[in-house]
Amino acid sequence: MSLTLELPEDLESALTTEAAHLGLSLSEYTLRLLSTRILPVSMPTTGAELVAYWQREGVIGTRPDITDSQAHARQLRHSAERRAQS
Repeated sequence: MSLTLELPEDLESALTTEAAHLGLSLSEYTLRLLSTRILPVSMPTTGAELVAYWQREGVIGTRPDITDSQAHARQLRHSAERRAQS
């Protein structure tokens, strides 16, 4: 199916920028946005189901700059704790 939309310039610009940031074409990014609006029949109830859901949705692997997730989480937690004390 083909669909043509007339978007306001600012929305088109924002979508194009985000698509480029993710390394996707505007049409690929738009399709991803539209397809993620479809809610799953049942929400994940276990950790394994949640990981499988994230993999299907393309979330896992979107941050290749994070090589050690535990160290990254510790750094985020440390930053948040310092922010709360200020």
